[in-house]
Parts: sequence; C-alpha cells; structure tokens
Amino acid sequence: MPRVILVVEDDETNRELVTRFLLRDGYQVIHAMDGVEGVGMALARAPDLILMDLSLPKLDGWEATRLIRANPTTAHIPIIALTAHAFSENVMRARQAGCSQYETKPLLYPRLMKKIQNLLGPD
Repeated sequence: MPRVILVVEDDETNRELVTRFLLRDGYQVIHAMDGVEGVGMALARAPDLILMDLSLPKLDGWEATRLIRANPTTAHIPIIALTAHAFSENVMRARQAGCSQYETKPLLYPRLMKKIQNLLGPD
C-alpha cells in the first residue's frame, strides 16, 4: 500500500509539480489549498507525511503546523516546511512550530525526495 503524502500548497503550479514527482516515486498524494484545509485533511486522513507551504491563505503554515502538532492524532506526522524564505530566522520559526525539516523553493527534487525517504524510512 503506497504511503500517503499531504501537500498543503496554494500555488497550483507548485502543487502540480510536487505531485508529479511524488506520484512518479510511488506515493499517494492528497491536497489542501490553505492552512485550514490542511489541518482538516491531516485530521481526517492521517497522512504518512505532510509537505507544508508556510505562506498560505486563511491560516499560515506555521500556525497550521502548530495545530497539527497539538493534536494527539496527528502530532507524530513528519512535516516538511516548503518556502521561498531561506533566512535563518524562518528556519528557526519553522522548527519552533514543529516542522521536522525545511526545504526552500525553488525545490530541488532529489534533495526533497531524500528528506522524505529519511523521514519515512523503508517501506
């Protein structure tokens, strides 16, 4: 059974590109367009991993991550922050919110896939 990855991303182009790579590598992909929907999908579907854009409408990725971490049902799910902001304070803020890893845009897919594989471990 393929592992499920929730992609929380409001930009359609970014969402489609990430999805294409994940599907190619055998993952099942579910989507959310904003932080509120992302938290809801995490609770409803309990994915194996979450790719969380930090600049989201309705509820930003930092707060969505905090809410996911605060719920015992979803607290264990690895979350990789995705953002164009590469400043050290943004990395620190993402870690404080509960992100397991941090990846800057534009994404380098081999590096992102290695992080996903490291967090999920062997099948």
